[in-house]
Amino acid sequence: MRMFNCLTLGAGLFAIALSMPAHAEDAAKVAAIVKGLDNPFFQYMQKGIEEQAKADGVGVTIQAAANMGDATGQADRLTAMAMQDFDCYLVNPISVSNLVQALVPVAQKKKPIVNIDSTIDAEQAKAAGFAISTYIGTDNVAAGVLAGEEMLKLVPNGSKVALVAGIVGDVGSNARIKGFKQAVEGKLEVVVMVSADWDREKALTAATDILAAHPDLAGFFAANDIMALGVERAVQTSGKDVKVIGLDGIVDALKSVAAGELSATVAQYPYVVGAMGVEACKAAAMGKELPANVPAPVLLINKDNAEASLKNFPRPGGDYPDPFREMLK
Repeated sequence: MRMFNCLTLGAGLFAIALSMPAHAEDAAKVAAIVKGLDNPFFQYMQKGIEEQAKADGVGVTIQAAANMGDATGQADRLTAMAMQDFDCYLVNPISVSNLVQALVPVAQKKKPIVNIDSTIDAEQAKAAGFAISTYIGTDNVAAGVLAGEEMLKLVPNGSKVALVAGIVGDVGSNARIKGFKQAVEGKLEVVVMVSADWDREKALTAATDILAAHPDLAGFFAANDIMALGVERAVQTSGKDVKVIGLDGIVDALKSVAAGELSATVAQYPYVVGAMGVEACKAAAMGKELPANVPAPVLLINKDNAEASLKNFPRPGGDYPDPFREMLK
């Protein structure tokens, strides 16, 4: 995995505040709050935020949750940032609701709120008296569909498959599972679904139990790559030929696909999501009207294109639609 220029990020890291080099006095100042940096996905989101801010001459301060379950801690960090003088707030919530109250003072100051990756519940936001300026993120249902379509190519019609979801109630996890189910409905049999809290070891344990209970299982779909790698470990230990597909496109998963271990992953580009978030904040600070929803690029990665994807990481191999980039020209 590539290392960051400014600091090394470890699983125990729970918060950072990074101020970009001095800019002109009228440069936009952005507050960014992201999920736990114990997950490589969000490390690359942070990297995209940092590098786009530098490229665009934007000042940015980043705070992160302690880990993927630190909903209260993340809200506390945003509450502190809301008291400071920023032109735009870039938020990547742990749940649909954990940052709602912390955003109330932001809305009272009429500052734009750019929501990336995981959504804030629109009804809860409305009840709290604010609206999101724009949302940037993966269409998780569509990503799940891509995973399901790939599974249909890998296993015979009518095969049994298992699903490994993230945290119970997580909107992104639910959407990914929904998309996969839509793609395989009537063609594959989903025999079990478990939640492994986005955790590799929990996924390994769950997959081990599932393989023992369903000796004729043909495939697994895990709602993120961290869990997929745990599932693949269980499959290797079992000695069975069971296909495993993940979702996110982190480096370790791309390497595993290239090595013929994981069957595939659906790559998101958190670097791009973070970068587009900064562009959106700069555009909003300039008074531009933002589109309500902007989909981020996704790509199915299998053995055929894994090496090329590693070469281009953390960016997609080609160009992608970016309305904010057009606004800033």
